[in-house]
Amino acid sequence: MYEKKYDLEVTVENNNILVAKQVSVAFRIAGKLQKAIYDIDLTVKHGEVLAIVGESGSGKSTFATAVMGLHNPNQTQIKGSILLDGEEVVGKTGDSMSKLRGTKVGMIFQNPLTALNPLMKIGQQVMEMLAVHEVYPESQYESRTFQLLEQVGIPNSKRVANQFPHQLSGGMRQRVMIAIAIANDPDLIIADEPTTALDVTIQAQILDLILDVQKKKNAGVILITHDLGVVAEVADTVAVMYAGQLVEKASVEELFNNPKHPYTRSLLRSNPSAETVSDDLYVIPGNVPSLSEIEYDKDLFLARVPWMKEEAKKIISNEMTEISPNHLVRGSAWENFDFPNQTVKGGER
Repeated sequence: MYEKKYDLEVTVENNNILVAKQVSVAFRIAGKLQKAIYDIDLTVKHGEVLAIVGESGSGKSTFATAVMGLHNPNQTQIKGSILLDGEEVVGKTGDSMSKLRGTKVGMIFQNPLTALNPLMKIGQQVMEMLAVHEVYPESQYESRTFQLLEQVGIPNSKRVANQFPHQLSGGMRQRVMIAIAIANDPDLIIADEPTTALDVTIQAQILDLILDVQKKKNAGVILITHDLGVVAEVADTVAVMYAGQLVEKASVEELFNNPKHPYTRSLLRSNPSAETVSDDLYVIPGNVPSLSEIEYDKDLFLARVPWMKEEAKKIISNEMTEISPNHLVRGSAWENFDFPNQTVKGGER
């Protein structure tokens, strides 16, 4: 194991709503613990939008569900500390966690069609969230439900409250999910790929809605996404994850203008833009390692940069260092990394 070159105190300061320190999550698979995320340090301030990006399987949603306390303790081992407004999440179960979930933190899930109960009317599902936490008196449940549906841009809220999820469009269902997530005014909103499978116009509306809610409440937001265009537009801070580890973290301006980690640079290079020639899209070679292949004391991305000299690979560490104020990078591969001269045509592997 390695020593860190920086330290993050587990205290609520600088207006932090979330302080996560050295968070590791391991799943019990075939009788063995397999680490899914390892040694994650992240903070979110009131009013801040933190975007977490990375390929599928990088651990983004695993971290989010750990913050929500949604992992089954019989199948999952969580280490480290997760403070929500100063209250420890790790180790909480049952009613003690339910009191935080929905009031301190709310989550907008990726697929509203599966997240919503198909057998319950929309109004019942919103009111259920209000009833569980009792932030509002029972006499206000119905009016609060209509208010929430209208707040998220659903016209004719009384009619929609009497409908089932399958009767609504994808965009409308996602608006309902946002209404449920913010029903009890949480201080932290986690949006896990909230615009997946929506058309571009509806995507923009949903993102605007989340940001509008965030600004009115001065809430913190964790936005999990693959869309770097969305990140550039809405995020304040960006955390890049690879194979269960945080590999780079910086302000959105710093990360896009001065990316350092090879994985971050590869993600940005593979993202199409107006300047991209259609047949010259960069494709990151190789695949994310499986859980059984991961060794967290090594630089996990090196296997995907075969053109790097073996001499450079031998001296590479895997420490997280602050290379400039608030710009953290893992390992030392970035000091020797560059792309090969040849381009990779889109679609080739």
